[in-house]
Amino acid sequence: MLDLELAQFHVLVTEQGAKVTAQFNTTSDVFQDLQSHPNLHLAQADLTSETAVKSLFQTSAADKLGPIHVAVINHGVWIRDDVPLKDMSLERWNKTMDTNLTSSFLVAREFLKGLEKAKQQGEDPDKIDNASIVFVGSNAGRIGEATHADYSASKSAMMFGLTLSLKNEIVKTATRGRVNCVAPAWVYTPMAADALKDPAVVYQSLATTPLKKFGTTYDIAVQIALLASARVSGHVTGEVVYVTGGMEGRLLNPRTAS
Repeated sequence: MLDLELAQFHVLVTEQGAKVTAQFNTTSDVFQDLQSHPNLHLAQADLTSETAVKSLFQTSAADKLGPIHVAVINHGVWIRDDVPLKDMSLERWNKTMDTNLTSSFLVAREFLKGLEKAKQQGEDPDKIDNASIVFVGSNAGRIGEATHADYSASKSAMMFGLTLSLKNEIVKTATRGRVNCVAPAWVYTPMAADALKDPAVVYQSLATTPLKKFGTTYDIAVQIALLASARVSGHVTGEVVYVTGGMEGRLLNPRTAS
C-alpha cells in the first residue's frame, strides 16, 4: 500500500498543506526522496500489534506533529494465491483478518482515544470536533471475490459494520466527527502489479467497467482528501465511495466458442 500512501502524502501535504505521519511496516524506501520534508513524519509500526499501535499514537505521531485530527486507514494485504474457501487454511484466514480488519480496529480505537485526550487537555476544539476517519476498503467487499473470500470478508466488515458503527460513536467525542470509506476496484499498486499482468484478470475485471481502465493511486488519494475535509464533506458520514470506474461486477460466465 506504500504507493497509495505516497500519493496521499502529495495530495494532503503538497496540495492541502496538511502535516502527515506515514506509517510503514517493513520499509520506508518509497519515501526516500521526501524524508526531509518538514510536514512528513515516518513511523514504523506493525499494526497487528496492540503495543505497537499504542506506541505509534502515544509516543510517535502526536509528539512530532501534534494531535491527530484525521486518520486514513489504508494498510492491507491481498494474498496472491487463488484458494477456494473449502481449501483455505485457518492460518491464511487469520493473517488476512488480522492485517486488514483487526489492525484497523486497533488504529481507529487509538485515534479515538487520542481525540478524547486532546479534548480533555483543551486542544483546539474546532479541529477536534471536525475529526475524520477515512477507511480504504475494496470493491471486493461489495461484490465478493471468489478464491479470495478472506480478503473480501475483511473489507466488507470494514466498509459496513465498522464504518457504520463508528460514524455513530465518533460524535460522542468529536461533535461533528465523521467516518467514511473509499472503496477502489483494481488500482495500479505493487500489491496488484503481478495480478494485472494476467490478461484473464484484466479482461474479467474490465468487462463490466464502463471507463475501461484501472484506477491510479492519485485517483484514490484525491477521494480520501475530499472525504477527510470538513469544508468539502462536512455533512458526509457513514458513506462508502466507490472509485471503480463504474464497475458493476466481474464477468463470471464469459461466452465461450462452441
